[in-house]
Formats: sequence, structure tokens, C-alpha cells
Amino acid sequence: MSETPDPAHRPSVLFVCVHNAGRSQMAAAFLSHLGGDHVEVSSAGSAPADAVNPAVVEAMHEVGIDLSTETPKALTTEAVRLSDAVVTMGCGDACPYFPGKRYLDWQLDDPAGQDLAAIRPIRNAIEHQVRALLTDFNINPTRRTHHR
Repeated sequence: MSETPDPAHRPSVLFVCVHNAGRSQMAAAFLSHLGGDHVEVSSAGSAPADAVNPAVVEAMHEVGIDLSTETPKALTTEAVRLSDAVVTMGCGDACPYFPGKRYLDWQLDDPAGQDLAAIRPIRNAIEHQVRALLTDFNINPTRRTHHR
């Protein structure tokens, strides 16, 4: 059985991909949705796009998560420094390295240019990875997602 997380310390997680328009946006949204007030979540891109991929927004809407107001953000050294864990998704060596940080690299297909049917399995894989990350932090998901 998992221990109750220490409310005085909420782990902070930064999700990074190249454009911050797909994978990192989905991961951040899932962690915020499932982790609730138990985690701090941010996302960024090494070369941020102008907008979140509309098919990604639609795929997340299918599971009850709204990304329609999110915008891609640029990766900063400060964002990495302030995070307990940094999860990269195909951004290569663009992410600054700080000793003592937890770095994870999730190998996931890029949803850029993909249709909704191709994005659903990526979305589902990200949700699975986020749930495992919550387990690593001894945090039980606060909500459920509803897949179509």
C-alpha cells in the first residue's frame, strides 16, 4: 500500500519535447489531472510551436481533459533547475543538465502530422507512463480518465 505523500513537499515535474505541442502537453495534462494538488507540473519545448496540435487537443478531449487554452512554452534553464524530475520526449541534448535531478526519457512516437487515430495510442501510452510516475512518487491518482 502506498504511503500518503508529504503535503509539505509536492514533487515538481517538467515535461519536455521539441515543440511542446503534443507529447509534453499531453503528459503535463495527465499528471495535473491525475495528480491533482499532490504535484507541480510544467511543460516546455526546445523549439516551441505556435499552438498545441489540434488533433492532440481533440484526443485529450476524448478522455475529458481540455487542452484548448494551452500554449507551447520555451524551455528555460530556470524551469529545469526548479524541477525535481525532468521527463524528456525526443528533445535530444537540448535539455540542460543539473546534477541531482531525476531525468527520465520516454520513447514515444511524435504526434506531429498524425491523425486522431494515430494519436490515440500515443495518448494512451503517455497516460500509462504518467500513472507509473505517480506510483513512483507514492501518489494515488485523484481522478479517472474515460477513453472512447
